[in-house]
Amino acid sequence: MADIHPTAVVDPGARIADDVEIGPLCCVGADVEIGAGSRLLSQVTVMGHTAIGKGNTLWPHATLGGAPQDLKYSGEPTRLVIGDHNQIREFVTIHRCTGHEEEATRIGDHNMLMAYAHIAHDCVVGSHVIMANVALAGHIHIDDYVVIGGGTCVHHYVTIGQYAYLGGMTRVVHDVPPYMVMEGQPARIRGVNQIGLVRNGFESETVEHLKDAYRGLFKVADTTGVGRTAQALADLSVRYPDDPHVQHLLQAMRNSEAGVHGRYRESMRPDDRRSLRPDAAMRSGGSASK
Repeated sequence: MADIHPTAVVDPGARIADDVEIGPLCCVGADVEIGAGSRLLSQVTVMGHTAIGKGNTLWPHATLGGAPQDLKYSGEPTRLVIGDHNQIREFVTIHRCTGHEEEATRIGDHNMLMAYAHIAHDCVVGSHVIMANVALAGHIHIDDYVVIGGGTCVHHYVTIGQYAYLGGMTRVVHDVPPYMVMEGQPARIRGVNQIGLVRNGFESETVEHLKDAYRGLFKVADTTGVGRTAQALADLSVRYPDDPHVQHLLQAMRNSEAGVHGRYRESMRPDDRRSLRPDAAMRSGGSASK
């Protein structure tokens, strides 16, 4: 039977594994599922249709499953799904999806979400991600093994590629290519995330290939303003046809170039903004409620 502190409030409809620990002053709603070995240390709130996997630790004042902060959300029973073995630290907030695009806001496995991080509606976060006290807007996709420094804010519909590193206090408004370091104001690609790649077992040959790709794609832009051209992408594709990591980088670059405002997923955005602007509706002679 789950170990539930007498001061915790757990709805009878919640589905709690037998070895879950729920500490003082926690609040767990009726549509919550918590997997084996997970721990809610104290003053944790889990609401909405939220599924939490195995072996997670939720620290004081974390709030999971809140309704999305989005004008197109109208109270639907949307979902938040969290994987296994995550550390979700103090005052982290993660919201459910809107139900308009993603099946759920999703968090993968083995992530460290540090204090005060906010993950908004419809975000998809992979596994082995380290995220300091950052703010993610809605509809962001973060691939595996990404590290994001403190105070970073990420624009909605941005994609952050695998093994990328974002320095602290970075304002991210465009997609971040995999394997790269982005930082500064304005944010720029500064080089290959060599330390992260080596720590994760990448072969030196692959790292050198990615460095060469960085020079071809980004260093040219620093000196001539031409970088990321179709020619550079084509040259690198021919030069490294058998390196899957270089090819993955090149495809991510093509996706971003084909997107809107440097954001690949922005091109998939539903055309719902007009209905949320009464002034636009009045100018067109329509009604904002349509």
